[in-house]
Amino acid sequence: MHCASSEGSVERVWQSQKWGWMAMDPFSQLILTISVTSFFTFQWLFHKVSPWVSTRISPGFPGLSDKQKVEWNSRTVSTFHALLVGIFCLSILYFDDAVNEDPVWGDPTLVKTNVAITTGYLISDLLLIFYYWKAIGDKFFVVHHLAALYAYYYVLGVGMLPYFANFRLLAEFSTPCVNQRWFFEVLGYPKSSRPNMANGVAMAVVFFVVRIAVMPVLLQSHVCSLWHGGLLPCAVGGPRGVDLLQHLPGCHEHYVDA
Repeated sequence: MHCASSEGSVERVWQSQKWGWMAMDPFSQLILTISVTSFFTFQWLFHKVSPWVSTRISPGFPGLSDKQKVEWNSRTVSTFHALLVGIFCLSILYFDDAVNEDPVWGDPTLVKTNVAITTGYLISDLLLIFYYWKAIGDKFFVVHHLAALYAYYYVLGVGMLPYFANFRLLAEFSTPCVNQRWFFEVLGYPKSSRPNMANGVAMAVVFFVVRIAVMPVLLQSHVCSLWHGGLLPCAVGGPRGVDLLQHLPGCHEHYVDA
C-alpha cells in the first residue's frame, strides 16, 4: 500500500463529492432517512415513552423536581441509545468482514447505518440541551456533540475509516452504568446499598474494558500496521484532512459523578 495511491483514492472521493447534494445516490438518501428517523424517534422517547414508562416502574419518579425529570428522561434515552448502537457495533466487529479486513476503505454500509442512528441521537440531544439549558445545559457536551458530528460527517460522506468509527462506539457500553449511578443517587439509594455497589463494580469493569483495555488491541492490530504501511497518514492527511483518530469519540455519556 503506497502513499501516492492512497492520496489518489482520497482525491477521487472528494472529487466525486464536490457537487454536494445535487444528486444523492439511493444509499445516501437511505442514510439521511435513518438519521431523520433516529432524530424523531429519540425525541419521542424523551417526551413520551420515558415519562410514561418511568412513572409505572419507578415509584420515586413522580416525586422528582421538573429539572430532575428532564435529566432522568435524557439519561433514559441515553441508555437506550448506548445499548442499541453498542450491540450493533459488536455485531459489525464480529461479522462484517469487509470493514475488518480493510479498516480504512472497507465497505462502510453497516457502519454508516450505525453512525446515522448516532447522528440523529446527537442532534436530538443537542436540541434538548439548548431547550432545557437550565436543567441539563453544559457547554462541554455541546462541544463534544459538535466534534462528534464533525467526525461522523467524514464517515457518512466519504466512508473513511469505518473500522475505527465503529471501534470507538464500543465506549458506549459504559454509559448505562454511569446513568444508573445517577438514577440510584436521585432516588436516594445509599452508596453502600447492594444495587449501588453492584452497579459501581460493573461500571468500573465495563469502563476499563471498553475504554482502556481495548486500546492496545486496536493499536497493535490496525493502527501501527496501517501507519507504518503509509496508508493511514495519507488517508487522514488528504483533502480537508481531519484528525479522525482524535475525533471519533464514543457518543453521549452523561456526568461521571465524583
